Amino acid sequence: MSTQEQSAAASTLEGTTHSPDVVVVGAGTAGCYAAATIARDGYDVVVLERKTEDEAGHIACGDALKGADAFPESIPKSHLEPAFTNTGVDHGRFEIPQEDTVLEIPIPGELAVIDRWEYGRRIIDGAENAGADFHYDTVVQNVTQESDGGPVTGVEAVHKGDPRTYEADVVIDAAGSLSVLQDYVDFSNSTFDTNVDYSHFCSAYREIVHVEEPVEWSDALVFKPTERAAGYLWYFPRTETEINAGLGFQMSEEPMKLVDDLKYDLENRAEFDGATVDDKLGAALPTRRPYDSAVHPGYVAIGDAAGHVNPTTGGGIAGAAYAGKYAAEAIIAGLEDGDLGEKALWEYNERVMDHFGARYAALDVYNILSTAVDVDELMGLLAAMPGEKLAEALYSGSTSIGPKLALESLLNSRGHWGTIWNLFQTKRRADELLELYEHYPDHPAALEHWQQRRDELMEAVYETTGADPKY
Repeated sequence: MSTQEQSAAASTLEGTTHSPDVVVVGAGTAGCYAAATIARDGYDVVVLERKTEDEAGHIACGDALKGADAFPESIPKSHLEPAFTNTGVDHGRFEIPQEDTVLEIPIPGELAVIDRWEYGRRIIDGAENAGADFHYDTVVQNVTQESDGGPVTGVEAVHKGDPRTYEADVVIDAAGSLSVLQDYVDFSNSTFDTNVDYSHFCSAYREIVHVEEPVEWSDALVFKPTERAAGYLWYFPRTETEINAGLGFQMSEEPMKLVDDLKYDLENRAEFDGATVDDKLGAALPTRRPYDSAVHPGYVAIGDAAGHVNPTTGGGIAGAAYAGKYAAEAIIAGLEDGDLGEKALWEYNERVMDHFGARYAALDVYNILSTAVDVDELMGLLAAMPGEKLAEALYSGSTSIGPKLALESLLNSRGHWGTIWNLFQTKRRADELLELYEHYPDHPAALEHWQQRRDELMEAVYETTGADPKY
């Protein structure tokens, strides 16, 4: 056997080693934008994706995109626009069968409904155009790091049965909800948030439904609560005749038959008579506050893997794109300075909290309230609230509730006074939390003191809402 043949045989037995500057695990929105940003700066980036090249980008998603007018420049919006199938949506339609009411709710910002698989292909293509290298059929099985909670140094993976080792200056965890990568890392020497539980996540299932006649609400995102407050149905029109129909349900509740609930509703809506269904998918998504910190020396979590989702709506595409950008820019600065420690990467945490993290933490308070309020009481209250106030609460994390609105709500809510008072008190707690998050610490040494104050505010949230502690 020649020397070259012996070397090839040894490589097959021992596995292949790659040594890029950065390894990104997961080819979703956050991972692709992070990879594209770093690659455009001239660094060697490898994205590991467990799916095949043909299936990559195909994930369960509601397909609704808030913030369609603004995406990071590393993958130009013009490259994504062919995946935007409905740019005519401009409001939410909230159906409340308990009150025989339909609320039309304005939604701030530019909206679109997308073909998520086409969008997924396009962000991968955009990252490849920027210079990122994609390794498909690659499953990460371990994260390597220096001993005693030291810096992360890479990952170990399997590609079609063959072992691969990736040595890198930084590992970016874009592996999605309940990322298994975090189970492999010893975070004892950093402030990386490990207060994560399955109950902070939602199960979701969606189908693509094709109807013969155009739906009347093709300009709206339709929401409908299930019989319990922890779940809701959605109908998002990709086109007038192609609907993304889905259901989300909090994992902390007792299991329910998601598909049967959705099937029952579809069968009892006249607009879906004779409809056909394809592309059935399920997934998990975070319905929690963003991670307190998503950095460890040599390691950064982004997107769903760091809780970067609006906990009241499940929207996470735009936030994930910017999380990828912010993480990438912190990493680039660290690569240039030769410092990828926790303090050097901390600016990423700050930028996330400043952009959307503070709002999402405040919105989580309303999510907590929903677990402690009777469904009929909550629906009666929502039916009494003006649509623009609901929009503020759903997207800004706060809303102005003055004496006039309080009186109007009392008069319109047919006696749900206790629930209204609870909401107004909860709103005060959310405002307090929002203000604290707007003063997120600028270095890791100050995080513990900040967390103590936050946890005191959360105790007040639980006391006000009557909900069981979430964290």
